[in-house]
Amino acid sequence: MKINELFTEQKRTFSFEFFPPKDYLTAVKFGINAGQLMKLNPSFVSITYGAGGSSHKHTFDLVNFFQNDLGFNCMAHYTVLNTTREKIAYDMRTLQDMGIENVMLLRGDPPKGSSTFPHNTDGFNHASDLISFVRKNFDFSIGAAAYPEKHVESKSIDDDIDYLWQKVDAGADFLITQMFFDNQYYWEYLNKVVQKGITCRIIPGIIPITNYMQIKRFAEISGARITESIHKAMSQIQDQPLEMYRKGLEIAKIQSMELLENGASGIHVFTLNKSRAAIELFDHLPMDNKRL
Repeated sequence: MKINELFTEQKRTFSFEFFPPKDYLTAVKFGINAGQLMKLNPSFVSITYGAGGSSHKHTFDLVNFFQNDLGFNCMAHYTVLNTTREKIAYDMRTLQDMGIENVMLLRGDPPKGSSTFPHNTDGFNHASDLISFVRKNFDFSIGAAAYPEKHVESKSIDDDIDYLWQKVDAGADFLITQMFFDNQYYWEYLNKVVQKGITCRIIPGIIPITNYMQIKRFAEISGARITESIHKAMSQIQDQPLEMYRKGLEIAKIQSMELLENGASGIHVFTLNKSRAAIELFDHLPMDNKRL
């Protein structure tokens, strides 16, 4: 089912994000964790793309497995990096042949080992161009990324929202945010977005902090600011994994509940392919569409 059509049935959605496992052992762990999460019957699941398109085949294999073998509504991530218009068209047809109806279209991260984005002469260099191409040539529900604290390359939040408008104008049906840890950023962002004339659903992305140093690295790369209170609390228990897990889950629960109680359209959980925190977070939320 197309995700934008799903919105007519579900006022709020609860979704998970996975990434393709890298080797046999992580694949086994992934299978166990994914199986546990699937019991929660999420609104949809998304499968990410590796840096520079490095996990392209694995992404397609997983969305095919989740949707056609397990019966879940899936969204495939797809990036512009290192691909041509011809290859994009081929890949979109491949997804359509699988019965996939949802794609998350992104510029993507730089190739591994690089901090810059190579110019693509045979394809596209921006997510908005990719979105426009797919919208004109294929029948997908299209998701795009939103950045409540602005993308690290944007000069200002207003410039960032200008880029967001280009993606929506090109054909994005809905948006999922980058992780953030202070809900005020989300609400301020929504106010600015509405003033710009963007009215599509913007789903907040949440990541439980179960490994502080790992999440801190992610935050530094993405430009997400960790609040001083979270930093202070987590720094004091870095050598206590169980306490860190409990505190990180508590923070995610409070953040998610506050978002939902104030009108957020759902929660999209960046699972890092782990199930326990996502399950406990889900169990805590008063989602309308729970079907355990």
